[in-house]
Amino acid sequence: MDENNNSVVENVLGENAVENTVDNTTESTIKIADDVVAVIAGVAVSEVQGVASMAGGFAGGITEVLSGKKNLSKGIKVEVGEKETKIDVNIIVEYGTRIPDVAFEIQNRVKKAVENMTGLKVVEVNVHVQGVNTQFDEIKKDDQPENNNDAQN
Repeated sequence: MDENNNSVVENVLGENAVENTVDNTTESTIKIADDVVAVIAGVAVSEVQGVASMAGGFAGGITEVLSGKKNLSKGIKVEVGEKETKIDVNIIVEYGTRIPDVAFEIQNRVKKAVENMTGLKVVEVNVHVQGVNTQFDEIKKDDQPENNNDAQN
């Protein structure tokens, strides 16, 4: 990576996103930050049909509101080692979708995206379904008459 590319990555993901260390030996090390892997995984999850949203908790929601930007790593927990990584994904699924199919697709897409972009071996992709998004509440409210007298007439 040249100096210009490093500055672009640092501007987007922070100063510690990519760290190159050159020893006096012939080996050099590239350390990829957890946030980088989390964003890659978040983008892969967002492309899976049947995922209503990511379940990120209170802190993730506040970050989105204050920054005005969509937090692509919301609901993703990552542990990056030297050559491998473990990823936990927290999602809310759409009502009517087969949860095992959605989870399997998430595991495949996240593993493929992270391995292709980072070179890290993905040893685990754990999918945690935190809820089901239903639109029934809105439909029921629209179907009910506003006034009980109208229903009797």
